[in-house]
Amino acid sequence: MSSQYHEIWRIDQGGSVIGSLRGRLISKRPDNIIIETAGVGYQVMIPINLLSMLPDEGEEVFLHIYTHVREDSLQLYGFLSEKEKSVFITLLGVTGVGPRMALNILSGFRVEEFLRAIDSEDVAMLCRIPGLGKKTAHRLILELREKLVTKEVRDRVFDDTLSALVNLGYKKSEALEALDRAYKSGHTQVEDLLKEALRYLTGGHPK
Repeated sequence: MSSQYHEIWRIDQGGSVIGSLRGRLISKRPDNIIIETAGVGYQVMIPINLLSMLPDEGEEVFLHIYTHVREDSLQLYGFLSEKEKSVFITLLGVTGVGPRMALNILSGFRVEEFLRAIDSEDVAMLCRIPGLGKKTAHRLILELREKLVTKEVRDRVFDDTLSALVNLGYKKSEALEALDRAYKSGHTQVEDLLKEALRYLTGGHPK
């Protein structure tokens, strides 16, 4: 095994990996950029739609980095937010999805759009991604709906409904109690949660 492979193996076994990069943007290409940090130029693969959000060449840039290690290679993948990086890593855990496919997915959708497609089980929308067929789309929905979507959607719905109740003049503590009871009754949409919570708050339900 060459010294290069020994180093890659050491990193894969728990050594230091690159988690983020801040430096000068040397070059931009459709699928990768080069960031110079401390005299070293790092080639970073990126989603295509990230290009338009990057500064001009020569300016400073900061990216969250995922270091993908294999037996014979080490590749860096860059993202503007921790959320994008987290979704990318989660995608790699799906059967049959490697870094290239994961990058294609994030190139074709903004993270929020992708999560909505998963949540609504929009197979047709997912199949717009080059190389992603119906079988893989169904697998993404099956394996990611709980991991990526459910908690985030519930948290957002809860926060939106709570905000609406507070804006209606209810104390936050009272709104939280009513909203919790509404959730336990099986409602998951903002409109339904709001109606059910208001029933508790106005005496429409026995306490």
